[in-house]
Amino acid sequence: MKYENIGGNIMTTELEMLAWTSGLTVIMWLPYILGHIKNVGLMPVLTYKDDAEPMPDWATRAKKAHYNAIENLAPFTALIIVAHLASISNTATATAAIAYFWFRCAHYILYILNVPFGRTLAMGGGLAAQICIFYHIVMA
Repeated sequence: MKYENIGGNIMTTELEMLAWTSGLTVIMWLPYILGHIKNVGLMPVLTYKDDAEPMPDWATRAKKAHYNAIENLAPFTALIIVAHLASISNTATATAAIAYFWFRCAHYILYILNVPFGRTLAMGGGLAAQICIFYHIVMA
């Protein structure tokens, strides 16, 4: 799905969702850092004197969810860029890119809340979205 912006550049839904997913990943560190600051104080965090102090369980899960988001951002980015360069954009790839973003949001929240099976299902949904985009690339 393509549309033109005011500058005449073509922006696909897939590229837009890549931007949103990247932006989400950029800010995912805030909750666990703020939780860590609340736990040990600002100065110990800023001076790295608190490295041995454990974070609250939810903050540890948030950090792991952030790392997972970073790990999954690389293949998602590659798929979106390849699809864009190959001019592959259709309802399925656009829907998959949108789904991927929302699955990443759900994964992050469910991981922090420690919902049984929730993060796994969200991870699986994100994987399915990436497989859909990959399928459309290789079948083009």
